Amino acid sequence: MSSSVTVTTWYLEQTSAADLVPAAAPADGRVPRVERAEVPSPEFSRFLYTAVGGDVTWTDRLGWSYARWQEFLGRPGVETWVAYDRGTPAGYIELEAQDDGVVEIVYFGLIPSFRGRRIGGQLLSLGTARAWDLADRWPGRAPTRRVWVHTCSKDGPYALDNYRRRGFRLYDTRTEEEPATPPPGPWPGAF
Repeated sequence: MSSSVTVTTWYLEQTSAADLVPAAAPADGRVPRVERAEVPSPEFSRFLYTAVGGDVTWTDRLGWSYARWQEFLGRPGVETWVAYDRGTPAGYIELEAQDDGVVEIVYFGLIPSFRGRRIGGQLLSLGTARAWDLADRWPGRAPTRRVWVHTCSKDGPYALDNYRRRGFRLYDTRTEEEPATPPPGPWPGAF
């Protein structure tokens, strides 16, 4: 008999660039460097996905082939923005342009050893701003009119509050039973 877990998923949105409330600069003045990974790299994106999501049960992309990663990352309007702490990747935010000026924050998070350093608010602020100006980098795309994201009770304990502090508003909540799955970790025994 398999066990299950109750998972609550929250859907949040911004409907104007003016909704974004940027994070305050850290007291020590050390703002992470955030830059776009402009060359689609399945290896790098899979590394970010497993390193960030390994302890919070991100599993939907673990079975993706190299070709599937390449196809997704090569789509117009898909962007990966990476935060670096003194040259080391600390986390990322992945954006996907959708129809009618909608942009989804598909993935966002920090590698566990970089959490609690005030990097998340900075990365979410910059990544959300890049969602709002995404059409400027992709000719032919409609200007962004809505940015949305979902997070769930399996994500980090501060995820929902971080989105709200950045100006995202809740528009839907769903609760479902899911099979209990142990966090995969970026490699066996990592956590």
